[in-house]
Order: sequence, then structure tokens, then C-alpha cells
Amino acid sequence: MMKKDSNKNPSTRHHLDIDRTKLSKAEPHKALTFGRKRAVGRNNAGRITMRHKGAGHKKLYREIEFAEPFIGVTGKVEQIEYDPYRTSFIALVLYTNGARKYILAADGMKVGSKIVCKEQTDLTPGNRMLLKNIPGGTQVHNVEIRPGQGGKLCRSAGAYLTMTGLEGDYAYLKMPSTEVRKVLNNCYASIGVLSNIEHNLISLGKAGRSRNMGIRPTVRGSAMNPNDHPYGGGRGKTPRGTKRPKDI
Repeated sequence: MMKKDSNKNPSTRHHLDIDRTKLSKAEPHKALTFGRKRAVGRNNAGRITMRHKGAGHKKLYREIEFAEPFIGVTGKVEQIEYDPYRTSFIALVLYTNGARKYILAADGMKVGSKIVCKEQTDLTPGNRMLLKNIPGGTQVHNVEIRPGQGGKLCRSAGAYLTMTGLEGDYAYLKMPSTEVRKVLNNCYASIGVLSNIEHNLISLGKAGRSRNMGIRPTVRGSAMNPNDHPYGGGRGKTPRGTKRPKDI
């Protein structure tokens, strides 16, 4: 569900965000979090190799379980949380053996929901099973490419692959781009569509939110002066301003 600011001032007039009131307000599980030094666009020598990156708000990394930690062990969703490092929401799951793991939250998953990872189980959002046991037309996410490697395909908000059929040792999966891809049918996949399906509707509304996300400004060369860029200068909004690029 989206929310829009009622205050119509210049900084919030176009601000449109996800309503996160139903997410957990508790601190993340400490044993599954750690600090992470960001490269901010620099290489091992400290030189900038990718522009427009840097600063941003401090973030804790949540360790997500993309593979199958416990086969046949039932887990209970303790809380649904926001993760600053990814677009979909995450779920903290308490398993019957006492372990806790973060997983990608499927749309429709709630606090108290029961999930399990088995070779064959119910088609409940969040359950994980082998591709060869999933019927055609089922929507899946967090799909393995090689058995035991952990999910690699389809891990962003609102994404899903559609199971289209089986042939020999392979399953056919329809990608969001409509490409059909072959994956070994003894790989695991999670059932359902990933949470936060309205992520693509977010409007940051102001430059400050972009800076908080670690994105620095990008200035067009054509908006610069002739001594600052080969495309600089000219009158008005000209394509380039000069007959050809020139050195400073």
C-alpha cells in the first residue's frame, strides 16, 4: 500500500512511498547483522572508478539465507522487516530446532505463518521445494541455478518466475522479460511472488532522499561551461553548443 504526504510543500509534493506501518518496529536480530564498509565507487587503491557514489546513511547488513538451511524443519515467521540493502521485505523465521534465519518475504506472508523446505510440500507462499515437484503455472522466486548453490534468480521486490513445464532433467521458467529459461529440475525454488510489489511506484520527491541512499549528483556535460567539458557552452538548450568536442 502506498502513502502520500498531505503536506504540499515543494520537498514533499511529489513524494510517494511504501506504507511500512505493518512492518516490525523491533531492532533487527543482532546475531544476523554486521557492519559493512562500502566501496563508494573506489577501487583497492582508493581512486574513484565509478562516479556519483558516496556518503549516504549508515546501514546494517542483514545476513539472508538464500539456500535451504534445514530440510523438513518447520519454521514460524516472527516478524516482517524492512531491509535497507534490498527492495523486497525480509522475514525473521524461528525454526523448531531453535535456529533463526532471515529469508526473503513472499507477498502474503504474515507474522505467525508456518513455512517449510521439503522436496515436495504445499504451495503456500514462502514454502520451498524442488522444481520437478512444482506444477505448471505456479509463480516462484529465489530459484537456484545449480543444486545446493542457493537462490540466484528472481530476488527483487514484486518479482516472480512462472513455471511453464518439465522436460527430461530440466524445468522451463518464464522470466519477467518473457524469456523462457531452462534450469535443472532438482534445484529448489520458493513459492509465491516476492513482497513489496509496489516498489516500482516509489517517487523520492526530493534530491535529499537520493543523497541519503548514497547517490551523488550527475551533471550533464551540455549544461557545463566550455572550459569544464567538451560539450559545454552554447546558447539555450543546444544539443552540444560547439561544432565538435574539444580539449580544454
